[in-house]
Amino acid sequence: MGRILISGRTGQVGYELERSLQGLGEVIALDRSQMDLSNLQQVRDVIRRVKPTLIVNPAAYTAVDQAEREPELALRINGEAPGVMAEEAKKLGATLIHYSTDYVFDGNKDSAYLETDPTCPVNVYGSSKLAGEQAIQATGVTHLILRTSWVYSTHGKNFLLTMRRLAQERDALNIVSDQFGAPTWSRTIADTTAHIVAQSLAAADQQAWWDGHSGLYHLTAQGKTTWFGFAEAIMAHASVTKKPQLTPILASEYPVPAQRPANSVLSSQKLMETFCGLPNWQDALLLCQN
Repeated sequence: MGRILISGRTGQVGYELERSLQGLGEVIALDRSQMDLSNLQQVRDVIRRVKPTLIVNPAAYTAVDQAEREPELALRINGEAPGVMAEEAKKLGATLIHYSTDYVFDGNKDSAYLETDPTCPVNVYGSSKLAGEQAIQATGVTHLILRTSWVYSTHGKNFLLTMRRLAQERDALNIVSDQFGAPTWSRTIADTTAHIVAQSLAAADQQAWWDGHSGLYHLTAQGKTTWFGFAEAIMAHASVTKKPQLTPILASEYPVPAQRPANSVLSSQKLMETFCGLPNWQDALLLCQN
């Protein structure tokens, strides 16, 4: 088994990856103090020192509204750093697994987005993540780019924890009800990644296996909902002393710096047919909350 380098170990997905990938290689998980994606030379130096056979990059600039005010920083972390990782991975003959976002799409499609659909981000965050995808693809490195959506977990900053906190602080909450997506538990992302890595290790020729599966995949929980529907499901199973009144509102009634796509539901059919099944979003949320 080889050496697996994970970035962003304290983030939602990085935290779960460190657990999920145990036993599949020598796991070296680093936080921002050890590998800061805004410091491109440090990224190169760390990869050259560690010499991994697999790099897994969940680290990202994820503050969607803040990115509108810090476009250069968002682009460096989300766009340039993944390209640097890809360059260094290719020199080592390593594979890169990178996570991207539903926000590479404009949200104007009526049905779930496929990997082959044209991208058209409507905010800086989405543009920076798309730049990262393109930088990786341009190097020709063996890679998986896994687009996911509406990530939540039991730690970090996310919609689930925000709703739990606000439930204690407020009697009523207005929640956007005209944006559709698939809430995806960070553990689902990590466990699916581990399942894929395990499949590669079982192959007679691992490099041929990776070469044959290299590319872009969507990885989200199944089904879809709105932020309002997500909030209702959270409150239905939340162990909170009081539950606020939830009121559906339009996105236009809740102005924020960054525009969001109205529909960012991703079809994960390609990944499920290639690798493994994925849970329904309600089932995963129930597991997470229990």
